[in-house]
Amino acid sequence: MKKPIRRDVRPAAASANAEVPSMLKLENAPMSDIIDALAVGGITATALAKGYLARVEAYDRDGPMLNSVRALNPDALTIAAKLDDTRPSAKRPLAGVPILLKDNIATADKQPTTAGSLALEGARASDDATIVKLLRDAGALILGKANLTEFANMIAIDMPAGYSSLGGQVKNPYVPTLADDHGIPVVDPGGSSSGSAVAAAAGLCAASIGTETSGSLLHPASRNGLVTVKPTVGLISRAGIVPIAHSQDTAGPMTRTVRDAAMLLNVLAAKDPLDPTTERQRRPADYTADLARDAMKGARIGVPSDPADPLNDCYYGKLPPDGAKLMTETIKVLEDLGAVIVRANMPTLGWIGGPGTTMAVLNRNPLSSHKGTVARPPVVFLYELKHDLNLYLKDWATNTNIKTIADIVAFNQANAGKALRFGQDHFLAADLTRGDLSEREYKSARAMDLLSARTRGMDAYMKQHKLDAVLFAGAMGAAIAAKAGYPSVMVPGGFVSGVDGKDTPDYPLGVTFAGRAWSEHKLLRLAYAYEQASRVRKPPPGLLTL
Repeated sequence: MKKPIRRDVRPAAASANAEVPSMLKLENAPMSDIIDALAVGGITATALAKGYLARVEAYDRDGPMLNSVRALNPDALTIAAKLDDTRPSAKRPLAGVPILLKDNIATADKQPTTAGSLALEGARASDDATIVKLLRDAGALILGKANLTEFANMIAIDMPAGYSSLGGQVKNPYVPTLADDHGIPVVDPGGSSSGSAVAAAAGLCAASIGTETSGSLLHPASRNGLVTVKPTVGLISRAGIVPIAHSQDTAGPMTRTVRDAAMLLNVLAAKDPLDPTTERQRRPADYTADLARDAMKGARIGVPSDPADPLNDCYYGKLPPDGAKLMTETIKVLEDLGAVIVRANMPTLGWIGGPGTTMAVLNRNPLSSHKGTVARPPVVFLYELKHDLNLYLKDWATNTNIKTIADIVAFNQANAGKALRFGQDHFLAADLTRGDLSEREYKSARAMDLLSARTRGMDAYMKQHKLDAVLFAGAMGAAIAAKAGYPSVMVPGGFVSGVDGKDTPDYPLGVTFAGRAWSEHKLLRLAYAYEQASRVRKPPPGLLTL
């Protein structure tokens, strides 16, 4: 008989005699500590919610004005009051825990779901997204919606990470004041789950939920010193999430520790008839089980770098000096933990892609330094965008007259002064497709993505070298894992400085452990061992306890 899935073990383990910190330092408190404090009555859901709301007011709306929270849930304190008498347990592991959602995740409450678009201002959803139902069932308090790069960075070419026409520009909390003449941050907050990442890094919530198609969890987690899990496509339901491309879309947790990410994954990973991809899901009973300091011992970690073949050294060969130094130090930590480091380039056909996988689109972005040149976004993204977004607008969107991607294009053109600061070249290209995924060029591109990234890429590389995981700097391995539909776990790796020759204060760079389908538990165990040995995460400066 199949064992029942245990959603979490930590709250049940908290005892009445457990020590509660005299004051939870919300700017950096792990979610697990918050759950322990709630479980033993050391703090109430209302007090916790008020604490985070005060931090949003002080640091997101005032002070450095991080702009990571697009809107707060108007019923947050009412819901918190109802949760005050419900302590976290095995059945409701997140009872009273304030969570922020990326504003492309549907909620059937008073909160609009906008994807950061002026065209969807005020749009609501007919139902909660499946993952929102799971969070609510687990007792989580949905504190509000986080800002994002508009339409998950799929509307315009060279749109700055963290910008949306509705929400404005999200700032990196480690470098919040440096910007160019157009107000674009010199050190971006990462995209597209920028608001989710900044809010979690700045201690504006216990944890947050973001989404990724290719790099949108990994990049902001890296830039904000966070842990994230970009799951195998199909581990977490996408039903009720404003889409880009169903072949690669997924949601994932953004947290301050590996254990916290594993605890959230326990709640989020569930089969859903509304998302047939989840039917093939494979998961353990508990992602927090066996998180151990010695988990790296004997693990074979691939480092896709061979200086003897520099033209094919695409992942490490182009790292700037401080990034290369950080990765050298990371590899030394892994070796000290007993890992076997295997150095070999990724097969060229794995990372370079196949014929017909990109589409030429003219860049008309008025603020792009590449204006007038031809960009080459993925074919799969543009073709699935029209098909998938039209379905979302038809099946989920309410309180709006916007029902197709063509409606969005028309609205933006009619309101160009406010809506099209960076153009909408990707949407224009997507709207020219049939929208039914019948085109041969789409089918060919999807097949080539799988052939290159999965069969000739991750599968071939990991099988040849008998690897447990592949190590990447930051989000550099995002595309190959995302095209394959494979998981990645990001953990803070250290700090770097400087962007394009400009001096900056230090900001985080993460390290990624990527693997094959359904290997999230193994990757979390490896990431945990590294996290416990390195202990490099530091919260953003200046965002102290109120």
